[in-house]
Amino acid sequence: MSRMLIPNLPVKDLDRSVAFFTALGFTFDARFTDDTATAMIVNDQATVMLLTESKFAEFTTRDLADATKQTEAIIALTADSREDVDAFADTALANGGSAAKEPLDYGFMYGRSFHDPDGHHWEIFWMDPAALEQSTAEAGAAA
Repeated sequence: MSRMLIPNLPVKDLDRSVAFFTALGFTFDARFTDDTATAMIVNDQATVMLLTESKFAEFTTRDLADATKQTEAIIALTADSREDVDAFADTALANGGSAAKEPLDYGFMYGRSFHDPDGHHWEIFWMDPAALEQSTAEAGAAA
Protein backbone atom coordinates (compact mmCIF):
# COMPACT_ATOMS: atom_id res chain seq x y z
CA MET A 1 0.00 0.00 0.00
CA SER A 2 1.33 3.41 -0.95
CA ARG A 3 0.90 6.03 1.75
CA MET A 4 0.88 9.79 1.43
CA LEU A 5 3.19 11.79 3.69
CA ILE A 6 1.55 14.83 5.29
CA PRO A 7 3.67 16.60 7.91
CA ASN A 8 1.91 19.41 9.77
CA LEU A 9 3.87 22.53 10.73
CA PRO A 10 2.76 25.40 12.96
CA VAL A 11 3.37 28.89 11.55
CA LYS A 12 3.09 32.31 13.11
CA ASP A 13 1.94 34.12 9.96
CA LEU A 14 0.22 31.97 7.33
CA ASP A 15 0.39 34.62 4.59
CA ARG A 16 4.14 35.06 5.15
CA SER A 17 4.66 31.29 4.97
CA VAL A 18 2.62 31.01 1.77
CA ALA A 19 4.65 33.81 0.18
CA PHE A 20 7.93 32.15 1.25
CA PHE A 21 7.04 28.71 -0.12
CA THR A 22 5.45 30.16 -3.26
CA ALA A 23 8.83 31.82 -3.99
CA LEU A 24 10.35 28.32 -3.76
CA GLY A 25 7.96 27.08 -6.43
CA PHE A 26 5.34 25.28 -4.33
CA THR A 27 1.62 25.46 -5.01
CA PHE A 28 -1.30 25.06 -2.62
CA ASP A 29 -4.50 23.02 -2.66
CA ALA A 30 -7.41 25.43 -2.30
CA ARG A 31 -9.64 22.60 -1.06
CA PHE A 32 -7.62 22.49 2.16
CA THR A 33 -6.97 26.20 2.58
CA ASP A 34 -8.66 28.77 4.78
CA ASP A 35 -7.55 31.56 7.14
CA THR A 36 -5.97 29.04 9.52
CA ALA A 37 -4.36 26.44 7.25
CA THR A 38 -3.17 25.54 3.78
CA ALA A 39 -2.00 22.38 2.05
CA MET A 40 1.36 22.90 0.33
CA ILE A 41 1.75 20.40 -2.49
CA VAL A 42 5.19 18.76 -2.68
CA ASN A 43 4.13 16.02 -5.13
CA ASP A 44 1.24 13.59 -5.56
CA GLN A 45 2.35 11.60 -2.49
CA ALA A 46 3.49 14.40 -0.15
CA THR A 47 1.75 17.49 1.15
CA VAL A 48 2.81 19.79 3.99
CA MET A 49 0.03 21.29 6.05
CA LEU A 50 0.92 24.77 7.23
CA LEU A 51 -1.31 25.63 10.19
CA THR A 52 -1.49 28.77 12.28
CA GLU A 53 -0.15 28.06 15.75
CA SER A 54 -3.64 28.28 17.27
CA LYS A 55 -5.03 25.81 14.71
CA PHE A 56 -2.05 23.46 15.14
CA ALA A 57 -2.58 23.51 18.93
CA GLU A 58 -6.06 22.00 18.41
CA PHE A 59 -4.41 18.75 17.26
CA THR A 60 -2.06 18.18 20.19
CA THR A 61 -2.12 18.07 23.97
CA ARG A 62 1.55 19.08 24.22
CA ASP A 63 3.15 22.50 24.16
CA LEU A 64 4.28 23.72 20.75
CA ALA A 65 8.03 23.77 20.17
CA ASP A 66 9.60 27.10 19.34
CA ALA A 67 11.35 26.12 16.11
CA THR A 68 13.52 29.23 16.34
CA LYS A 69 15.11 27.76 19.50
CA GLN A 70 14.62 23.99 19.20
CA THR A 71 14.68 21.54 16.32
CA GLU A 72 11.49 19.54 16.15
CA ALA A 73 12.27 17.89 12.82
CA ILE A 74 14.43 18.19 9.70
CA ILE A 75 12.42 18.13 6.49
CA ALA A 76 14.50 16.99 3.53
CA LEU A 77 13.73 17.42 -0.16
CA THR A 78 15.59 16.03 -3.15
CA ALA A 79 16.97 18.05 -6.04
CA ASP A 80 17.80 17.14 -9.64
CA SER A 81 21.34 18.56 -9.55
CA ARG A 82 23.90 20.43 -7.49
CA GLU A 83 22.83 23.60 -9.31
CA ASP A 84 19.21 22.93 -8.33
CA VAL A 85 20.32 22.62 -4.68
CA ASP A 86 22.05 26.00 -4.83
CA ALA A 87 19.20 27.72 -6.67
CA PHE A 88 16.61 26.40 -4.21
CA ALA A 89 18.65 27.29 -1.10
CA ASP A 90 19.58 30.70 -2.49
CA THR A 91 15.90 31.41 -3.19
CA ALA A 92 15.00 30.38 0.36
CA LEU A 93 17.65 32.70 1.79
CA ALA A 94 16.59 35.59 -0.45
CA ASN A 95 12.96 35.26 0.65
CA GLY A 96 13.24 35.30 4.42
CA GLY A 97 14.97 32.02 5.23
CA SER A 98 18.23 31.76 7.16
CA ALA A 99 21.15 29.37 6.80
CA ALA A 100 20.92 26.38 9.14
CA LYS A 101 24.47 25.11 8.70
CA GLU A 102 27.30 24.96 6.21
CA PRO A 103 26.72 23.06 2.92
CA LEU A 104 27.55 19.36 2.94
CA ASP A 105 29.64 18.14 0.02
CA TYR A 106 30.59 14.46 -0.11
CA GLY A 107 31.26 14.52 -3.85
CA PHE A 108 28.53 11.99 -4.66
CA MET A 109 26.05 13.88 -2.45
CA TYR A 110 25.61 17.62 -1.98
CA GLY A 111 23.17 19.45 0.23
CA ARG A 112 22.32 22.73 1.87
CA SER A 113 20.00 23.54 4.73
CA PHE A 114 17.99 26.54 5.85
CA HIS A 115 15.39 27.61 8.38
CA ASP A 116 12.10 28.91 7.03
CA PRO A 117 10.71 32.16 8.52
CA ASP A 118 9.19 30.17 11.42
CA GLY A 119 12.47 28.41 12.19
CA HIS A 120 11.62 24.98 10.74
CA HIS A 121 14.75 23.19 9.50
CA TRP A 122 14.70 22.22 5.80
CA GLU A 123 17.36 20.46 3.73
CA ILE A 124 17.68 20.23 -0.04
CA PHE A 125 20.07 17.61 -1.39
CA TRP A 126 21.26 15.95 -4.57
CA MET A 127 22.83 12.52 -4.88
CA ASP A 128 24.72 11.30 -7.97
CA PRO A 129 22.42 8.64 -9.52
CA ALA A 130 25.45 6.48 -10.44
CA ALA A 131 26.65 6.50 -6.83
CA LEU A 132 23.17 5.59 -5.60
CA GLU A 133 22.95 2.72 -8.10
CA GLN A 134 26.40 1.45 -7.06
CA SER A 135 25.48 1.66 -3.37
CA THR A 136 22.25 -0.28 -4.01
CA ALA A 137 24.13 -2.97 -5.97
CA GLU A 138 26.73 -3.32 -3.19
CA ALA A 139 24.03 -3.64 -0.55
CA GLY A 140 22.29 -6.33 -2.60
CA ALA A 141 25.54 -8.27 -3.05
CA ALA A 142 26.22 -8.16 0.71
CA ALA A 143 22.76 -9.56 1.57
